[in-house]
Amino acid sequence: MAWVVQFNRGVWLPQIGWWLDAQLGAPRSFVSHAHSDHIARHQSVLCTPATARFMQARLGGKRAHTLLGFDQPHALELGCEVRLQPAGHILGSAMFHATTEHGTLLYTGDFKLRPGLAAERCATPRADVLIMETTFGKPRYVMPPSAEVAAQIVAFCQQALAEKITPVLHAYSLGKTQEVLRIVGDAGLPVQLHPQSFRMTQLYEQCGLEFAPHAEFHAVTHPGHVVISPPQADFLHLIHPRRTAVVTGWAVDSSAKYRYGCDAAFPLSDHADFPDLLAFVDLVQPKIVYTLHGFAREFAATLRARGVEAWAIGQQNQMELSL
Repeated sequence: MAWVVQFNRGVWLPQIGWWLDAQLGAPRSFVSHAHSDHIARHQSVLCTPATARFMQARLGGKRAHTLLGFDQPHALELGCEVRLQPAGHILGSAMFHATTEHGTLLYTGDFKLRPGLAAERCATPRADVLIMETTFGKPRYVMPPSAEVAAQIVAFCQQALAEKITPVLHAYSLGKTQEVLRIVGDAGLPVQLHPQSFRMTQLYEQCGLEFAPHAEFHAVTHPGHVVISPPQADFLHLIHPRRTAVVTGWAVDSSAKYRYGCDAAFPLSDHADFPDLLAFVDLVQPKIVYTLHGFAREFAATLRARGVEAWAIGQQNQMELSL
């Protein structure tokens, strides 16, 4: 069959009646991971068990779940079989790999090919049609080696603590906090977490991941600790003196620390950088690529220059994908 793919605040596959990462409540949606821009109050969701746990903690409410482990086959409509493959973005993040008698389709959601400390290793299944996230789809977005960035983060914290200043690391509460916690905690530094970050870390632990000792933030006992909090947290006035840093892939841009209002910025990302994006396409070997988010048009143009048929989507449009 020819896949019909529509985009309107999420990818819609009308022939099988499923949304992929719908941003508004839908009757049925695959949810790649539980970051706020990928979840909504759907009636029924298809996802991994970890994503369901995080989504429930963030949204509450009741919904029907189809929970799949990685590479577990599941039959959908019209002879379509789907398997979820690890995306390497955060714990439980998954890609949607659909197979019919006519061919295969892979939707990545957010993904990262480089190995991380708080997510499963990304898979690279072959697919005829690839719908991929391209947040860092320009050549300038090349992340330095993760070990190098981790050493810089630890040194930043050690220096602040030696000067009796509290280092505050800004990181999203789900996924990035746990990566940063493993970096500074495994370096032997005492850590306190913003309450929201602490709650997400408890869920990580319930899913089987282990972390160095840490505690929830306390206004009295925080001196002498590294504090990890979401960006723009509402408790910074309780921390004096403090030295702040943001941990984000956008730190590749030299202006990042000024844009985030921090003393430092460290380029550690849970998204694929530009070399990752190119390598992923080479490994999946699609016949056609559709790019989503970030620098989608620029990356599609790069692929076309390399001889790969590729087009950006993200506005209301419809395409016939012949498999």
